[in-house]
Amino acid sequence: MRQIVLDTETTGLEVERGHRIIEIGAIELVHRRATGRRFHKYLNPEREIDEGAKAVHGISSADLASAPRFAEIAAELLDFLAGAELVIHNASFDVGFLDAELARLPEAVGLAHRVASFCTVLDTLALAREMHPGQRNNLDALCKRYGIDNSHRELHGALLDARILADVYLAMTGGQSTLALDAGRSPAAAGAEGRNVQALVRPAAGLVVRVATAEELADHERMLDLIAKASGGRCVFRQCDLDRVRPAANHQ
Repeated sequence: MRQIVLDTETTGLEVERGHRIIEIGAIELVHRRATGRRFHKYLNPEREIDEGAKAVHGISSADLASAPRFAEIAAELLDFLAGAELVIHNASFDVGFLDAELARLPEAVGLAHRVASFCTVLDTLALAREMHPGQRNNLDALCKRYGIDNSHRELHGALLDARILADVYLAMTGGQSTLALDAGRSPAAAGAEGRNVQALVRPAAGLVVRVATAEELADHERMLDLIAKASGGRCVFRQCDLDRVRPAANHQ
């Protein structure tokens, strides 16, 4: 099974107001393991970036002045995504922006103009809400819940968030709990990118057996006497005790 974990950053929240994608990050999983293939592009949105959005991802218009337009990378992106299941947190947001960008492409390009025409989509936010109803289910909350270290995430970034989401998704769905993107690399090299994903390990705990004290046993017997008196001698608890003793007595 081929899956692509994907995230985007945008100029603002409302695609209906003409906001555009400025960063796409995606990583490939095959049979729940990272292949090492990824897609990452910064894009020139050809419009200003809202201050609120800039505060989230830290990307300015000046940073994107020499970046390619979406139309220039569309063929490469669609080739990477085609036929995969997309794993996206709050998928309606990212898919809405991708569909809007695809719709701007000229018909002559011959590319599909909706994500649904070449991919299926799994929304991890919907999955998390089903698994953890009534709880916070944003990416930070899920990292905390599943023991995934995202302390290096000071600002949002599409590729960084895609990597974190992959670890969260794998942990949520009960399989491999780390992405293994660093397989075959030295610890120093792996640490250089700031990835420090921790698998959940539950410490073994001994079974605590508490024994009733003599005083507690005496209180228990007094309570059974009261029950027996009130029920005309029909104390179920004592009857159960007799049933356990009788087989042993019969055996003797």
